[in-house]
Amino acid sequence: MTDNEGLQPEQSLMPNQINAPQEKTIPALKRVRTGIAGLDDILGGGLPQGHLYLVEGDPGTGKTTLGMQFLLEGLKNHERVMYVALSESSQELIQVAESHGWSLNGVHICEVAAREDEISAEAQYTVFHPSEVETVDTLSYILQQVDAINPHRIVLDSLSELRLLARDPLKYRRHILALKRHFAGKNCTVILLDDRTFEAGKDGQLQSIAHGVIIMQSLERDFGIKRRRIEVRKLRGSAFREGYHDYVLKPGGLSVYPRLVAAEHRVGFERRVVPSGLKELDDLFGTGLDSGTSALFMGPAGCGKSTIALKYAVECARRGEKALYFTFDESVTTLIARAHGFKMNLEPSLESGLLEIKQVDPAELSPGEFISQVRRAIEQEGLKVLVVDSINGLMNAMPHEQFLALQLHELLSYLAQEGVATIMTMAQHGFVGNMDSPIDVSYLADSVLLFRYFEFSGEIRQALSVVKKRSGRHERAIRELIFGDGSFSVGTPLTGFVGVLTGVPRLIGDLHKVENSAES
Repeated sequence: MTDNEGLQPEQSLMPNQINAPQEKTIPALKRVRTGIAGLDDILGGGLPQGHLYLVEGDPGTGKTTLGMQFLLEGLKNHERVMYVALSESSQELIQVAESHGWSLNGVHICEVAAREDEISAEAQYTVFHPSEVETVDTLSYILQQVDAINPHRIVLDSLSELRLLARDPLKYRRHILALKRHFAGKNCTVILLDDRTFEAGKDGQLQSIAHGVIIMQSLERDFGIKRRRIEVRKLRGSAFREGYHDYVLKPGGLSVYPRLVAAEHRVGFERRVVPSGLKELDDLFGTGLDSGTSALFMGPAGCGKSTIALKYAVECARRGEKALYFTFDESVTTLIARAHGFKMNLEPSLESGLLEIKQVDPAELSPGEFISQVRRAIEQEGLKVLVVDSINGLMNAMPHEQFLALQLHELLSYLAQEGVATIMTMAQHGFVGNMDSPIDVSYLADSVLLFRYFEFSGEIRQALSVVKKRSGRHERAIRELIFGDGSFSVGTPLTGFVGVLTGVPRLIGDLHKVENSAES
């Protein structure tokens, strides 16, 4: 009897099934939170525990603040934490903490800078270079303090002092490796701060040693505040969100705004009509705007784009749903006064919170912060209608136009997946004839409502028409937008004219019928 007797033919032909290795599950990395929610989100939950990390940034980018938040988060978790100050005094660190409303009670501050004058005269007169003696003396003192406290988290600020003491790049690398090995044996999470003063901030050797690298940048702008952004350059054995992410440095610490990735937010919704409260305007869009779509209102200045956009927001709040209106170009006071002029009473909706109007200064806003405010309104308040008035103002908050199109694409995709109806206004250059747009974003919008001025009987009037709607059929007519005393309305189709969109139309119908139609 052979070994294969009694087995099915298929079984005897598959010897690799015998003693097949079982799948091994890889344990999840234990992570420590940094105390900065946005940064933890970028890191996938925090920094893997027990490793050494490098945070690089020019002076003023917030490295010290990040280090403090990291240690204070450890204190919340009842961990021992330590701040090694190589270039600042403990009093300076306390002042920085107080400016954010923090207390460093419980943080062990190892003030190495104060020991420079304590180096004995004998140590400076040996066959060794004084820097070698100082480096060994400094490192020995740091390690003694670490062994005495045995902390779970350490921040070392800053490496430029050790680099100057070592003088030689090889010795400097060896010193950092010695620190890394010493900390690794203690399962301690270490953050090294570096001010990027070495070779214009390019220290590749140090980045190769660290388990992870975080870059903090401050971008100069011709006007307004600096734009700050953060990037996780490296994180060994762990996934993270790549690319640049905006952050702001203000009292209370760092606020990091992760880059929006629309594909990570796929939520189903039931598509429905979003009415404006004006039947004729809804007729232009077929039945009205659709939820989960974006509309671009474009035309010359003063033609009624903001008023029509505000009408959609007011109607949304009247239905008991959340509407958010960002105004870049005019103050909230002016906007409310204009709404009163058209008999739109905003106070009840504003008091209930169903309508929220935010005035934005483009010189003070980063794109990431703007997107973060939108996401908060969706996730916490169930936003249904968003108005951005205008794209021109939003564009001024961007460093380059190509970034605006990319970020708008992600934002509109995210809003569409969340079922939000988005309305954007854009002022075109000129008043009549050919119009120029500051940037072409019409391809991003699902619908486009075009506004134009035209001349008739010695008067300047306004016309509007829907030239694009992806989500369904729309009316091809051009209608007049009529502003009267304390009201506005959309008229019947302008069938008696040719060339309305050029600004100087030609009458082809009966003048009396056209006038009667406009009056009605």
